[in-house]
Amino acid sequence: MIEGTRFRLKGWQQAAIALGSAVGALLDPRRADLVAALGETTGKPAFERVLERMKRSPEGRAVLSEHPRIISANVGHAWDLPPNTFGAAYAKFMGSRNFSPDDRPPVRFMETEEVAYVAMRAREVHDFWHTLFGLPTNLIGESALKVIEFEQMLLPMCALSVIGGTAKFTEMQRRLFYKHYFPWALQAGMQCSDLMCIYYERHFDEDLEDVRRKWGIIPAPPPPPPNAA
Repeated sequence: MIEGTRFRLKGWQQAAIALGSAVGALLDPRRADLVAALGETTGKPAFERVLERMKRSPEGRAVLSEHPRIISANVGHAWDLPPNTFGAAYAKFMGSRNFSPDDRPPVRFMETEEVAYVAMRAREVHDFWHTLFGLPTNLIGESALKVIEFEQMLLPMCALSVIGGTAKFTEMQRRLFYKHYFPWALQAGMQCSDLMCIYYERHFDEDLEDVRRKWGIIPAPPPPPPNAA
């Protein structure tokens, strides 16, 4: 079960929340609550398609059956794993930024339990994707990951987030993103496995590079020297 209160919206209410959260998220792409609301109010068809794909995948079905949650109580053992493992890389990513897996906003605007879980799962695996693709959490890194997420799930929110993020770039950042990160993200998103059909927690003790190869993950290339951007 997904905890928290969910709201059944009328059409005009959904449109109003979508518009308000879109404007707010474009003004400040770091507002996770607004990005989440935008994703929910515009993403129901996309999440329903993801749900159907998960039902056709063995690991996806296991995730849907067991409803694992990425919270401290369930992933804390990652901090004790050998340094070469995927779990340890995730723990390092989270610890170095003082992030907590418990900080994700709840799902509020999905009507069915199944789709609400898929939306929550997409939200919670975001940090796994940062770890696997080797992307920072700055505006460029988040925008590049949103390109991958859009290719994987076709969420309108991801495309809007890229627009909002790149609008805040400096000219140098914009040039770096479109020349260096955007082409890589397009290739990476098309080449990798269906990222929503992976039971990541079952692979914590596996070697990071092994799981990257298994899932077709192309890590982000290092940024070029400033004069080459």
